[in-house]
Amino acid sequence: MPPRQYLVVFAQTHEDFRVPELRSVAELYGFPLTIPHDFDKSRPFGVLALDQEEHARFLARRCILIKAVYEFYASGRSYEELHEQNRSSRNLWEKYIPETSFKFVVNGYNHSISKARQREVIEDFSYMGFMGKIDLVSPEITMGYFEEYRDRDIHGTTSQKHEGAAVFREAFFGRLLEQGSARSLIKMFDVKKRQYFGNTSMEAEISLLMANQTLASPGKLIYDPFIGTGSLAYTTAHFGAFVFGSDIDGRQMRGKETKPGILRAATQYGVRERILDLCTFDITRNPWRCGGLFDCDHHRSSVVPPIRLPHRNPARKRHHTGICDQLRHPFAREDQPYLPPTKPYELSALAADLVVLARYLLNPGGRLVFFLPTVIDEYKELDLDSMLCDGMEVVRELAAGFRCLITIRKSTSVAYPPPTFDPQVAHGGSGSSGIDHDGEDASPASPVHAHVPAHRDFREKYFQGFKPKKPSSEEFDT
Repeated sequence: MPPRQYLVVFAQTHEDFRVPELRSVAELYGFPLTIPHDFDKSRPFGVLALDQEEHARFLARRCILIKAVYEFYASGRSYEELHEQNRSSRNLWEKYIPETSFKFVVNGYNHSISKARQREVIEDFSYMGFMGKIDLVSPEITMGYFEEYRDRDIHGTTSQKHEGAAVFREAFFGRLLEQGSARSLIKMFDVKKRQYFGNTSMEAEISLLMANQTLASPGKLIYDPFIGTGSLAYTTAHFGAFVFGSDIDGRQMRGKETKPGILRAATQYGVRERILDLCTFDITRNPWRCGGLFDCDHHRSSVVPPIRLPHRNPARKRHHTGICDQLRHPFAREDQPYLPPTKPYELSALAADLVVLARYLLNPGGRLVFFLPTVIDEYKELDLDSMLCDGMEVVRELAAGFRCLITIRKSTSVAYPPPTFDPQVAHGGSGSSGIDHDGEDASPASPVHAHVPAHRDFREKYFQGFKPKKPSSEEFDT
């Protein structure tokens, strides 16, 4: 049976995320998805090919950027072309002619359509000959008609049927299958309504989009090594995954109350039982003694990465204050919290180290999903190559503001040894990774041939306003 076409109505936000989200959800549910080569992500409408109607419903229920999905009947760059194509699609809608209750909805993008004109548009479909009852409240089928204009009509906010031909782009028609129910989650996870959040908490829509990249679903185990205030824990847990979180600074997870803040917010969202545990430790001194534990390892960095690396390995002592374990120095006072000593962790080194750590912790096929702060104008695909290692491959990359959303998959079933961190080699400003990736020499690469990624020294570039560094007098002398 050949694939059928479905009209997708998108929310006009985060256009760059549309295709990655569609592909991730299709992979999650295990069905093929055909996106036309001329798909324009900037437009609010797109026609996709799917094998089954149920697959279209899966997209509507899970994709955050989908407002509605319709069974596609026709489109046209003129009214005549649309109606001609709709007549040729009679085999798709003729079964609704005899007794099915129905209603029509008429919408425009970049212009509004008057009530009088809406009636005129509906009457133009009279040749379909529906004999059922018109039901505006709870019809059995809803037929949707959409007009897309390139920009607003210069004569005002409304247009007559044959006016504005210079800006008219295309019209679409189809039967409503399902409204996009996932978009309501944006309000549910609104940070402003959350019981616990911080100044680095991720906005709800982005955290939901990122959760879809992780393929979060029931039975999967996800690890967030920089969990912070838990923005990604709530959304991935909502989709059914179990979450384990850690952070170098336990204060972010705990907050000031007796019950840890992340657990309070998780209770608010009804996902408390899916937060397995929260621990305080540095990932370069992590307690993992075996790999292949997780289905996804996700990480979210802010625009100015707040990540630091302790320069000594603090002794561990349990304090039963909720679910979080605290790291304490042997000489720390019992009445004061211990804060691990830190030193800068260069971003390009962190990214490379994170990929190798993910290769150790992930199951085959598992994903590492993270935002990489970078200079978008200077960003190149070669930047990703500088952080990859054997057994890890890029699924997709996506630029957004000062950041790229990177999705990397573990493509091997080889069991690698746990990576080790050498602080003598690491993070000294060279930008080379501090992990001895494969138990071999971890000395920095030759500076003559090493590629300098755009995210190298991002923090300094950010505070300098991304202005080119002025050459020193010594450089002129040479």
